Amino acid sequence: MNSFRSNFPIFFSSLFFICLLIYFIITSQSVFLIIIPVALLILYTSIFHTKLLFVSIAFLTPFSVNIEEYTNGVGLFIPTEPILFGLLLLFIFFQIQKKVITNNTLKHPIVLSIFVYLFSLFICSITSTSPIISFKSLLSKLWFIIPLVFLGSVYFKEKKTIRQFLFLFVFSVFLVVLYTIIHHASYNFGEQEGHWVMWPFFKDHTIYGAIIAMALPLSIGLLFSKKHDLLLKCLYGIIILVILIGLYFSYTRAAWLSVVGALFVFVFLKYKVKFKYLFITAICMLAIIFMSWDNIQMELKRNKFEHTTEEFGERIQSAANVSTDASNLERINRWECAIEMFKERPVFGFGPGTYSFEYARYQKPESLTIISTNFGNMGNAHSEYLSALSETGIIGFFSFILVVAIIFYSSIKLYLKTKDLERKTLLLFMILSLSTYFIHAFLNNFLDTDKAAVPIWGMCAMIIALEKYLPEKEKTTLRN
Repeated sequence: MNSFRSNFPIFFSSLFFICLLIYFIITSQSVFLIIIPVALLILYTSIFHTKLLFVSIAFLTPFSVNIEEYTNGVGLFIPTEPILFGLLLLFIFFQIQKKVITNNTLKHPIVLSIFVYLFSLFICSITSTSPIISFKSLLSKLWFIIPLVFLGSVYFKEKKTIRQFLFLFVFSVFLVVLYTIIHHASYNFGEQEGHWVMWPFFKDHTIYGAIIAMALPLSIGLLFSKKHDLLLKCLYGIIILVILIGLYFSYTRAAWLSVVGALFVFVFLKYKVKFKYLFITAICMLAIIFMSWDNIQMELKRNKFEHTTEEFGERIQSAANVSTDASNLERINRWECAIEMFKERPVFGFGPGTYSFEYARYQKPESLTIISTNFGNMGNAHSEYLSALSETGIIGFFSFILVVAIIFYSSIKLYLKTKDLERKTLLLFMILSLSTYFIHAFLNNFLDTDKAAVPIWGMCAMIIALEKYLPEKEKTTLRN
């Protein structure tokens, strides 16, 4: 509480400038009028309150605005990306001066897998069809990953800081969702309006739904990980309710399905279902799908459900409509393009960040839809995994899969071994939050944006810190 009071002027100033930013955007006035005072505030905070600036990223991320539409194509999320780039430079300076990251951290499986991933991106950038685009993409990955993972692994030494970061992110998402619901209500919660009412904070309803789905488990985890007074319980209850309403009215089927997938993960973890049983079940399901593929295709083609109304059941049924649903057909079109790109350059791919510039010529006339385009808008490859496959080939694809696998292996192992109830609960709901994204990642890809990158790499840092600063007894158990 004393810490909050001492930093209240900075917190209040941040809120003031966010409100000012919203005002200038809504009234269509120049957003650049507030760059100087915001830059001065950030510079002061970075020098004298680096940890505060780091934690504030969680609050600022859902409010960040892509200035691409105001700058003739220069894509940059303000204020988060400049802050992260500054923190990247500060981290390099700190590491040179006093070596803030120890060898113990550098040897952590998550960190090692990230190094492999970044090195593969570097190699694929050298061999890229557009090296400038690829190295720009790699640079953006560096300022997302390095400061969040490495500074986070230091700052998250205290569980209090973890709770602060998660709360600020969840509370900020809650405020954006509240704004969106109020805005959406003025259009009677229409589906078409539901695709853009979250603007300017989110580009469209797909990424909006994905981030809400990630925030939902975190808000529940914050509620149940610790005893709270009645006022805080009510606050968390309101946050969870508003997020649930926002999720429903996001009209994002992939987000709904990702939450259902996370519920299955919850059951597996809560009841400690052994991995070998999951593996056997998965193999059996894949075998059944393979043997019944012709029948499955016929059933899918018979599915003519389209979400002509906002009725929930109809929307779920329309998720499997690959006959007439333009959204589903366009997603398949993008997937086919990614696979064809992979076939042409299977080892190194076309280079990080190049899919939008290369996929158009791989579109087949029979696969085009009423929403098809040659300009890389309407989403990217619509799959984090196929995007990696087409842009970075086998090398980048398997390095990305390695990162995802190690994140879940490390966090689940830590969850099963740790004894502290608060740590265990936070870990459980972080795993569920990560599950929603990486399930959603089969259908969309947002890791090149701050909206997804900040919470995901931030949670990776939390997992590293929670393991690194375990009590010695639990460390011994974990090694065994």
